[in-house]
Amino acid sequence: MLNDTICAISTALKDGAISIVRMSGPESFDIIKKISEVKTIKPNTIVYSHIKDEGQIIDEVLISFFAAGKSYTREDMVEINCHGGVFVTRLILNLLLKNGCRLAEPGEFTKRAYLNGRIDLARADSINDLIKAGNLVQAKSAIRGMSGSIERLIEPLMGQMKDVISMIEVNIDYPEYEDERQMSNDIIKPYLQKWIAMAEEMIDKAERFRVIKDGLDTVIIGKPNVGKSSLLNALLEKDKAIVTDIAGTTRDLVEGKVSLKNITLNLIDTAGIRETKEEIEKIGIEKTIEAIDQADLIILVLDASNIDEEDKELMERYKDRNTIIVYNKSDLQKGGEISISARNKDISSLTDYLNERYKDDLSLADEDILNNERQIALMKLCLEDLKQTYRHIDYDTTDIIVTDLDSAYHHLCEILGKEYQEDLIDHMFRNFCLGK
Repeated sequence: MLNDTICAISTALKDGAISIVRMSGPESFDIIKKISEVKTIKPNTIVYSHIKDEGQIIDEVLISFFAAGKSYTREDMVEINCHGGVFVTRLILNLLLKNGCRLAEPGEFTKRAYLNGRIDLARADSINDLIKAGNLVQAKSAIRGMSGSIERLIEPLMGQMKDVISMIEVNIDYPEYEDERQMSNDIIKPYLQKWIAMAEEMIDKAERFRVIKDGLDTVIIGKPNVGKSSLLNALLEKDKAIVTDIAGTTRDLVEGKVSLKNITLNLIDTAGIRETKEEIEKIGIEKTIEAIDQADLIILVLDASNIDEEDKELMERYKDRNTIIVYNKSDLQKGGEISISARNKDISSLTDYLNERYKDDLSLADEDILNNERQIALMKLCLEDLKQTYRHIDYDTTDIIVTDLDSAYHHLCEILGKEYQEDLIDHMFRNFCLGK
């Protein structure tokens, strides 16, 4: 419902200097007049006043007024800046509810901004991303999204697809208009090749950037007692995992997060992989294998002083995954390119390697890029539709081809939250003089 007035506390509900209670909807200005000393409202101003309940002063406040069309929701809005005590803030909220407001649902202010046409769905995504940002890269990406980066990114692809689909529709619905361009398979194929390449590049960049933004899910694996837990502790710069000379000490997954210069690692230290009859250790190894299957990066730790057949088997097993081989105990014997002494906290060759490997992907933070799983998933669906169209174009009828293209275009519209059928119809009639 967009014809009612909603309210909510917009700041954290805890004691502090200031809290903000906001209203949005057609009754916002009337309700604030009922509970304050404000008699005349001038939009886009801030005034000093008191909030009152049946004549009794509850708080002294600053009240901001935003007129419909120029507010966050494109509705009349009021924001009450009150003192930040939990009790007082709730008292004001309850007063608004008593005077005709409805308590807003989670995200409803931004939902109204979307439904009222102020932002598209991708911008709404970015607002949520900014709120949840945990580092500078995430914040920069969200701010770009709020400025329309997703629309800028996919608009060239959407525009070209819209043109081609419109022309095909004209060929089907108005065959008598021979002066219009006839969209044969030979004409459509180069477009499909170009669109597939564009979609693949967007997905590739987005998935590379996800690693930079959210961190690599990284498992540390190896035989028992090769130094996996020591490496975890060295990376985290604290003793989170138990380290002993007894093989099989780590029975469960131990997790941590470390931010290097150019990459964040979401670390999991795992149970040593070996044949065992000990039931608890077997459960730990099963969890290890499950974690490996889901990992973005595998750090395989070897004892540089004792490489055996089990180590070679692990190297062979994970050679086709994104695996880094690290030779530990370099204080006893040097190993390969990445040699460390985890117990002595000498792990610079590993951290230097990781920073160098991912430094180029940092520049993606300055590009227009798909920036969350919803957007990436929809682009993948679009790509699959385009590939299917290309595979079948020599065998399918024009009706089926345009149906597949419609589906691909629909997924792009979903990224922005646009109505695709209405959009296509408007575009078709705008570009072709069909009515004469």
